[in-house]
Amino acid sequence: MLSERKVRRCHPAQRDDIGDLVTRRPLPGPGLDQVDPFLFLNHHGPQVYPPGNRGLPFGPHPHRGFETVTFIVDGELAHLDTAGHQSVIRAGGVQWMTAGSGTSHSELSPESFRQRGGPLEILQLWINLPARLKMAPPAYVGLQRESIPALPTADGRGRVDLIAGRWGGAEGPIDSLTGVFMSTVELAVGGTFVCGGLAHRSVFLYVVRGAIDIGGERAKEHVLVELDDDGDRLVLESVGDTVLLFGHAEPIGEPVVAHGPFVMNTREEIAQAIRDYQAGRFNAVPAGTGD
Repeated sequence: MLSERKVRRCHPAQRDDIGDLVTRRPLPGPGLDQVDPFLFLNHHGPQVYPPGNRGLPFGPHPHRGFETVTFIVDGELAHLDTAGHQSVIRAGGVQWMTAGSGTSHSELSPESFRQRGGPLEILQLWINLPARLKMAPPAYVGLQRESIPALPTADGRGRVDLIAGRWGGAEGPIDSLTGVFMSTVELAVGGTFVCGGLAHRSVFLYVVRGAIDIGGERAKEHVLVELDDDGDRLVLESVGDTVLLFGHAEPIGEPVVAHGPFVMNTREEIAQAIRDYQAGRFNAVPAGTGD
């Protein structure tokens, strides 16, 4: 008999602005270091940039040992990395980057956005890699909204944008190295979302907008919902018009040593990552990110 996951604790995002960029961080936070293998989430915006703005501040910087998944809820994002990947992803799109053995990239607003301004809301999630994959070759996939399957929920009152994994008989366009399921979910008020196949998997659930009810427990916007480890399915109901970030994955269960943009298993591996980057083994991001 299927049993349902219950709420263990709700973790409100902590405000941590980056210059004029409104930023909230639910993970890591007080009382929760990770949801193995999900390590980190930054929620930028929502806000409106005026014409003639400076755009996003994420110039060239390195990563090693994990993956970044960036959700462009509103606005645009220009990506450029040392492997030669370059794209401008629009609202509703997703960027999935495997840093692996090491890459440098920049995430900036394209010139057109800096000139005209407009609304901006972006989320970036870090997903750990196991030791056997930490030095995998760097890779990148940029998906526009139209490349992501939009699947109706059973009650017809919601939509699942399927990025990675299987749901409702469909398969997402990203083939994750570690079998991660990843989606965004939009629900109208009173809409229900059900997902099975969660036995022995960590569930990542963040309320971007709106509010949800899980077994009588309420979670409002900008809250990360920590679920218990029992049960093999999730059932939730939208209290208002709601947007969720929802994923699940098999826990890695290995030591995590993080230092800035590097996530490895030991301090020695962190030291090596720093040496490799300083020695230019990650190379440098080529100049120019724009339209």
